[in-house]
Amino acid sequence: MYDVLIIGAGIIGSAVARELSRYNLKIGVLEKELDVCVETTGRNTGVLHAGFTYKPGSLKAQCCVEGNAEFDKIAEELKIPFKRLGKVVVGFTDEDKQSLLKYQDIGRRNGVPGLRLIDKKELKDMAPDAGGEFAMYSPTSGILSPFIYNVALAENAKQNGVTFYFDTEVVGQSRNNNYYILKTTKGNFSTRWVVNCAGLHSSKISTMLGIPGYKLGFFKGEYYVLDKNAGRTLNMLIYPAPGPTGGFATHATPTVDGNVLIGPDSVQIDCLDNYENTKSSMDKLFSDGRKMFKNMKREYCIRNFSGIRPKLIDPETKDVLDFVIERRDTVPHVVNLVGIESPGLTCALPIARRVIKCIKEVETLYDRKNFNPCREEIICFANQSREVQQQLIEMNPDYGEIICRCETVTKAEILQAIHNPLGVNTMTAIKNRVRAMMGRCQGGYCQMRIAELIQEELHKKETEIMYGRKKSHMFTGKVR
Repeated sequence: MYDVLIIGAGIIGSAVARELSRYNLKIGVLEKELDVCVETTGRNTGVLHAGFTYKPGSLKAQCCVEGNAEFDKIAEELKIPFKRLGKVVVGFTDEDKQSLLKYQDIGRRNGVPGLRLIDKKELKDMAPDAGGEFAMYSPTSGILSPFIYNVALAENAKQNGVTFYFDTEVVGQSRNNNYYILKTTKGNFSTRWVVNCAGLHSSKISTMLGIPGYKLGFFKGEYYVLDKNAGRTLNMLIYPAPGPTGGFATHATPTVDGNVLIGPDSVQIDCLDNYENTKSSMDKLFSDGRKMFKNMKREYCIRNFSGIRPKLIDPETKDVLDFVIERRDTVPHVVNLVGIESPGLTCALPIARRVIKCIKEVETLYDRKNFNPCREEIICFANQSREVQQQLIEMNPDYGEIICRCETVTKAEILQAIHNPLGVNTMTAIKNRVRAMMGRCQGGYCQMRIAELIQEELHKKETEIMYGRKKSHMFTGKVR
């Protein structure tokens, strides 16, 4: 019997788990995938948004500005790679200038600090790689690792008493007196409260819990990943002026590790597993990217990927609606979250606090006296000075063996990732925690060595090693 069961361990479910672990509650998280950060959270641009494109007074605007303002502290507590680089939103035409003035005004109404228009000379001084005749400058925008942020929230929740269940999909529910029985692919779980953080599947879970009527639209965005050589002079985010509908077209975003992301586009789809990259989308991304970013060249492209955003749609007007964070008396002890998309990464902890507010409307929560908000990270060997690297090697010789040459990831880091606090052991679990297989060769050198270490350390058969999702078997038998 749990006090609270959270459905979904993406960025929102993990944030809710971490914030609820501040209280004396028995908390569980049910996740259908084999790790955190597998779907929407692990397939986005990794931007800390400022909040100047969202309707004033909306939950998106409130949570975004709130989440942006607190993130320096959160990054320090949870040891999340984070850079507050700033953003330029560039324009070329008079229509673009009017668009930027519109969003500058929205930003000021939302409480976004420091927004201002800059001319071409100042734009080139700030961002030499940017195209455009002028821009709006947003100093509080930033970049972070969405993988590490999700992992850090979950690990911090775990160290404060939360239990995570992976490969555990919720398929039904019933209510018995004052508690729910959630039926899953791994058996039944009982709980007093249910929090729906199912992301792409939130409308389905909402209906299952007794709150029907939400219509989600699924929008796929495709990306290029550029080699670090492309991003050596890219010192901030470069976005185009928003179009008439308010959305951004293709943009260039540096990552905290030095790569550059070009994208995303936005195409509505029906299939939630449609992560394929298409030639038409990639060709348009390439041509659009070259307008804004001078280092958009074929020789720098090392990978493509795509993500899917679950937008809440008005069935009549087809407009995109605000986040839903609700508790209804007619469906007791359920907190329902639907339509959480961008800027969900920035909004995660403010959303979690609003979930707690919903629960506190019904019952008193008591603080956990030994709650620890801080998390210890895996030391990134490549980012240390030569002196510190030498000390690490002397302390543990495994730091002297490089497994991933592109990213200079050591055996010591790989082993720490394999024995992670959440107990997950896919190839992407290692990849997301220490960046192995994310470099120029995309695992061509290190992938088999990492698979071998997983096999040895966890006493697995080669046929039991998964790449990322269920049935993503790496091997059908022994290989040389």
